[in-house]
Amino acid sequence: MDTNAVREVAAAAIIAGGRLLLAQRVAPPELAGMWELPGGKIEPGETPAQGLRRELREELGVDTAVGGRIGADVPLPKGMVLRAYLVSLRDGTPTALEHSAVRWVDAAELAAVDLVPNDRAWLAELTAVLHAG
Repeated sequence: MDTNAVREVAAAAIIAGGRLLLAQRVAPPELAGMWELPGGKIEPGETPAQGLRRELREELGVDTAVGGRIGADVPLPKGMVLRAYLVSLRDGTPTALEHSAVRWVDAAELAAVDLVPNDRAWLAELTAVLHAG
């Protein structure tokens, strides 16, 4: 693996029935209570799809299929980058295992939700996908 590769944090845009799954943060304090796309850090040796599937099993207890990217890269501290992927559920019901809650929102609800700042970068793309679905 390229040691100069960017460390990626992957976020899942899980969409079903015209609704997007959001998870409520418990930490850090400045983000607690805000909503985000679930996901997490991709570990060395994992592809983004493998890492995101692992994170979603750990966080939500679901099996997923990871599709293409959505939206632009969001730069993070320490040379990391946040990327969003379209994801579909294969098996399981999303359960808040590492968050305080999960909820499904439609396009109108998404506009009003208190999203973490990093995920707001994808509002236009997420809204477009929700309207198309």
